[in-house]
Amino acid sequence: MTYKILEQECGYLLKNGRLERLLFAGKHRIASWLGYELKVVPMTGKVDTKGIPTEILMGLPEFAKRVVRVRIPDSCIGLHLADGIYRQVIMEGEALYWNVFEENEIRLIDVTGREMSEDQIPGMYRHLIPVRLYKKISVGEGELGLLYIDGRYEKELGCGTYYYWIYAHEVSCKIYNLKVQQLEISGQEILTADKVGIRLNILCTYRIKNPLELAAKTENVSKLLYTGVQLAAREYVGGFRLDELLARKEEIGQFLSGRMKEVQEEYCVEILDVGIKDVILPGEIREIMNTVLVAEKKAQANVIMRREEVASTRSLLNTAKLMEENRILYRLKELEYLERICDKVGSISLEGGGSVLEQLARLASPSAELLSGESI
Repeated sequence: MTYKILEQECGYLLKNGRLERLLFAGKHRIASWLGYELKVVPMTGKVDTKGIPTEILMGLPEFAKRVVRVRIPDSCIGLHLADGIYRQVIMEGEALYWNVFEENEIRLIDVTGREMSEDQIPGMYRHLIPVRLYKKISVGEGELGLLYIDGRYEKELGCGTYYYWIYAHEVSCKIYNLKVQQLEISGQEILTADKVGIRLNILCTYRIKNPLELAAKTENVSKLLYTGVQLAAREYVGGFRLDELLARKEEIGQFLSGRMKEVQEEYCVEILDVGIKDVILPGEIREIMNTVLVAEKKAQANVIMRREEVASTRSLLNTAKLMEENRILYRLKELEYLERICDKVGSISLEGGGSVLEQLARLASPSAELLSGESI
């Protein structure tokens, strides 16, 4: 039987199942009746051994000089590059590649270490590594990461992206936000000293100061702060009646802020401010207070009206006293009122007796009947 082997191929020549030698490009006549067999394989990429043990193939010098063979320990992975270009990550125990038409290189990467360095795996190849072999940690702006390896604290991580091998180690990271944070405590129902239920909406502004100490104390600092502000609010509100509390509502925030600052070191935070956002009263209490408010405003309006009436009467009294003491002022005032009367009538008829002013003065008396626009 005649076989044609191409330039990029080779053939394993076997006799009675035993490897004899390699055959390369050209035509070959194989006497199959004598027990010869030819297995043709490409000489590119990974070596296809056709079931022949690698050790037997490596015993042939013409085979051994055309391949690259790398044994990959359990503690390593192989980074396969062909002509300097990344191809794949090799996980199996042995890598066997043809080195004829392309230059294959297998770089061994130790995965039993801790941090994945740039020298080990360049940044352009990291996303190609199986994710089960490493852990990616991203720490944002204004954040701090606490790195733990095998359950033990290792170091702090600033802003940036980090890669750690998890093949032989357990890696974890706690990330804390160091920016100013706001905690809202909404709808806290609290009884006053006179058993009136009110609801408070409280805002607490804080910043984490010591993440490492905080990690040893609690997993959720916001929950601790929530409980602390809640208890302090109950303590303060429970000591006052409703009307007293409403009169001192501006002091609630000051009390809560002072109380929380007393325990901020214990919580490993810095309390910046605690304030009351809303004080919500029960519906019936609101109606009563609205009624009281309306009554108070009406009373204030009545007081103002009475005050104005008294002022007006006092002004009239003072004017009367001045006119009584000064006859000329009295006559001027009389003329002023007569002028106003004349503006209201169409014509005036005078009698023969008495002066004009005397007759007009009689017209201004309470017994006179004045009709606007009519003759007198």
